[in-house]
Amino acid sequence: MAQQDSIDLHKARLEMKEARREMLEARAEVQHAKAELRKKRHVLNWHNELRIGWGDQIFETLMWHNPTNIITSMPTDWRRTYKEEYKHHQHLWLEYQYFVTHWFSAGGMMDLSEVGWTDVTRNGKGEILAKSDRKYFYNVVLMPTIRFTYISHPNAHLYSCLGAGVCFNSGTELNAYKVDTDAGFAVNTTLIGVSANYKRWFIAADFGGMMAMRNTDYIFMGLSRIFNLSIGVRL
Repeated sequence: MAQQDSIDLHKARLEMKEARREMLEARAEVQHAKAELRKKRHVLNWHNELRIGWGDQIFETLMWHNPTNIITSMPTDWRRTYKEEYKHHQHLWLEYQYFVTHWFSAGGMMDLSEVGWTDVTRNGKGEILAKSDRKYFYNVVLMPTIRFTYISHPNAHLYSCLGAGVCFNSGTELNAYKVDTDAGFAVNTTLIGVSANYKRWFIAADFGGMMAMRNTDYIFMGLSRIFNLSIGVRL
């Protein structure tokens, strides 16, 4: 009886040892599979990215808007011209990025924004006497950009971006320096951006801001393009 108990105990120990070995092998296989998956995520199947986007004009809307007070208490022969019927056409932009690695890329961006209005002449009672043709000003921004991608997953990317370049400002009227076209320094930052990916296609949302100026006295954009939406493809 004692001999049988000893045989059963030895057999149980062997089975436990075998189960432990199998468990360690399974754990090693899982770790290897995870490592291979991480490597696969960091292997670039594409190097080029092209996207087109839309950005807001919050700064322009706050700076250039319809008059809040139209005088209606003066004689009818009194005249005043107001800037009215503002239309803010937001930002339209195009960006290209070349991915050196899965976390760093460099490229360039072109951005176009415009604000339009009408000069309206009113008398002292506020009645409209005349309207001008449509007037406008626009900004064209060209800049190189770099991007840092913190999370590079097949389904989503998390990143930040920085760009610096030149802004060309022009329109239907002369500016304070008596010229119709001027140029200045421009910078754009994406504090945080996220893209949702489907194969090579993606949609993205960015939060940051664009600024452009000739000098501290003449600002084209103070803090525009705070929020952006875009769609793109990676090739």
